[in-house]
Amino acid sequence: MRKLTAPDRFLLLGAGLLAAYQVAVGIDGWHALPLASFTMAFGVLLLAGLLLLILGFEILESRLVVIASTAIPLSLSLGLISAFLPAYQPAYLVFVILGFSAVVFTRLFTPRKVAALTLFVIHGVAGLIICFLPFWLIATGRASASFALVGLGGALIGIGRLLLSFFAGRSVLSRGTIQALLPGLLFLTTAAFVTGFVLF
Repeated sequence: MRKLTAPDRFLLLGAGLLAAYQVAVGIDGWHALPLASFTMAFGVLLLAGLLLLILGFEILESRLVVIASTAIPLSLSLGLISAFLPAYQPAYLVFVILGFSAVVFTRLFTPRKVAALTLFVIHGVAGLIICFLPFWLIATGRASASFALVGLGGALIGIGRLLLSFFAGRSVLSRGTIQALLPGLLFLTTAAFVTGFVLF
């Protein structure tokens, strides 16, 4: 298992500070459900960075990491739907609740292939919303061009999800390579999200 280096710690600390800023002062002007959803998403990002910083890469072996990481795209996509497509909020809220429950159940009680397929579907839907909804909002004049950074963050979090799935199974990338990439990817993802929301 690769040990955290000084640059790894710097990047994880930076990601944590950015997420903490967004939770504390960067989320303002939203209604209750978007506010709660965005706060949860950045709160989990903060927690992920701190746990990696404190416990090292060993924590990636835990099933709870996969379950907790699911809360980030689900919460963020729910916030975007609630804020910008409120007509779809009730249906998507049901999807989020059922999807998260399915991830928890399959991760704990079913074979790995079933759990992986469930995770792929749930993350896929949430990831597509995070990636493409900001660009649609920009195209329709409902958001500034800087909101594209939220879409970029969605793409980066998808790459992170892919790396974590590689970490849990066979991959062309070694575990050491994946571990080396994760701190920088977490920092870039958090920075893209925070900057996109701040400049919205």
